[in-house]
Amino acid sequence: MTTTAIQHTGSVLREAVILTGRSTRHWRARPVTFSVQLLFPVLIMLLMGGLLGGAIAGTTGDYIVFVVPGVLAFTVLSGIETTITAVTGDAAKTVTDRFRTLPISRGSVLLGRVFADMLTAAVELAVVSAAGLLLGWRPEGGIAAIALTYALLLWLRFGLLWAGVWIGLKAGTPEAATTTQLAIWPVAFLSTVFVDPRTMPSWLGAAAEWNPLSATASAARELLSGGELPGVTAVSDHAVLFALGWPLALTLVFVPLAIRAYRRLS
Repeated sequence: MTTTAIQHTGSVLREAVILTGRSTRHWRARPVTFSVQLLFPVLIMLLMGGLLGGAIAGTTGDYIVFVVPGVLAFTVLSGIETTITAVTGDAAKTVTDRFRTLPISRGSVLLGRVFADMLTAAVELAVVSAAGLLLGWRPEGGIAAIALTYALLLWLRFGLLWAGVWIGLKAGTPEAATTTQLAIWPVAFLSTVFVDPRTMPSWLGAAAEWNPLSATASAARELLSGGELPGVTAVSDHAVLFALGWPLALTLVFVPLAIRAYRRLS
């Protein structure tokens, strides 16, 4: 890498960090909204684990072991709704237009948004993990396995955030963004986040395991339980590998799409 390229990369990162600060200051400005965002995945875990866990797995205790890693993966997905809304809102309020008039890299604006939401994801995962521990969940993997689990969760969040940025830029209006957010729920439920794929019809179980969210959920269960869990396709046999590969594919696809959409804003 040339000196010019290194300097440009450093400049982009500095600008992105400054813009990250702008986004995180909104947490203090809207504490209720931020609190709801943090507690929503906990509510889902209480609903699935406490209310439906016995019906799904026989006992609530058995289901908590299964569902907590799944809810951690769900937390990573549900957070992109905030990204879509924020990006679309900035564009609708001409905030994005003002950024484009400044002598800063266009990539730093998008990267700042992603950095801020990655920080949010880390807090969300900490809150959900704490709630799981209070419900009796205990990770059985070692320190290295636990660290890899959370790295994979944040890695998936990174890839999904770029998809969220692109969707937010293409949506154009907050109303259109709300419509696109509805697609998040089918993605969440057509997965192995809440239900073992072996209990599904074979074709549906296979489709659920090929969901990128399922790969990370399965990898989290495998790492946190200390052993490999059976599934219905080869994805479950190589969950960690797919948990690495899917976010990489999302990043490679949506980073250039998001940058191009940002450049083409009217």
